[in-house]
Amino acid sequence: MKFIHTADWHLGKIVHGVSMTEDQRFVLQKLILLIEREKPDALVIAGDLYDRSVPPASAVNLLNEVLYHINVEMNVPIVAISGNHDSADRLAFGSTWFRQSRFYLAGKIENGMYCPVIDGVHFHCIPFAEPGIVRHVYEDESIHSHHDAMKVITGRLSEKMDRDAIHIAVGHAFVTGGETSDSERILSVGGTGNVGAELFSPFHYTALGHLHNPNAIRHDTVQYSGSLLKYSFSEAAHTKSVSIVELNEKGTLSVRREALTPIRDMKEVKGLLDEVMEMNETDDYMKVTLEDEGALIDPMAKLKRKFPNILHMERASAKIHSFEIASTRRKQKNELELFNEFYKAMTSLDFTDEKEAYMAAVMDDVKKGGD
Repeated sequence: MKFIHTADWHLGKIVHGVSMTEDQRFVLQKLILLIEREKPDALVIAGDLYDRSVPPASAVNLLNEVLYHINVEMNVPIVAISGNHDSADRLAFGSTWFRQSRFYLAGKIENGMYCPVIDGVHFHCIPFAEPGIVRHVYEDESIHSHHDAMKVITGRLSEKMDRDAIHIAVGHAFVTGGETSDSERILSVGGTGNVGAELFSPFHYTALGHLHNPNAIRHDTVQYSGSLLKYSFSEAAHTKSVSIVELNEKGTLSVRREALTPIRDMKEVKGLLDEVMEMNETDDYMKVTLEDEGALIDPMAKLKRKFPNILHMERASAKIHSFEIASTRRKQKNELELFNEFYKAMTSLDFTDEKEAYMAAVMDDVKKGGD
């Protein structure tokens, strides 16, 4: 069995006000050419096909066009799941009859998930779901975190496994210890969104989505493919790729990565304005940090002539100054005021007098206990 593992397409993504649809169409054509060359037995997409739950029409049309070409015209089976950016219900539409053309799409978590078998290999689809949904579906009140939910799901799956067969898990999760980037949406606060890699031990290989760096974790059988493209400047150093996974009849595994060259790269540069203007012209997406200390006259206009696709410019001195101001302000606030800021940032709700009084009492109890 040979299959291609990819994830985090994020169709419809907008980066610094610029639509990525043209870039996504270009790199998906590269994926189609790779499929033509490698002739895999299946394509696995581990979640976040779209960037948001209600994607723009251009994203829907692009996904329809690409999946139809791969699945129907090229006759390649597809195994796909929803991610945390997708709408589970919208993505699940038509999934039962898609199976007739060997397009296995799992949008919603269910008790007794459909397990497609391709050339004797069992693919266990685990679409993204919040712990509360999993608790309701499996009627298990012990589920309170993503780890709890995944433990129940993989435990139920392993109980029904044919021990003589090859088993692949396809999931969308944040494995503990994984390296994050700015373009990933946090699953939950305080580590409750993490799952342990040990939960996937029943499977010969686990194809994951969510973390955008293909090197997010180091594990022999639990791996991320990374995102289709660079979606933030924190990913500028990543090499985006898809994973080509091969297993023999004994389950012996080999994984190699195939880079997909984008139409435009994403780069960061730093330096004085005169130094940056001496660099070679490029159509790549750019973030420029200027280290000049004095006043500059319309530096963005000058940079745009050199870098027409510059997305962001900042001044290093202004960044340091704003950081120092923020640090000073934080030092001047007490614990309750800091928690007030944290609560509003995490929940977008008002920190009412009742909540403030409750937290003040909790903090007072903690301090007394510490003494």
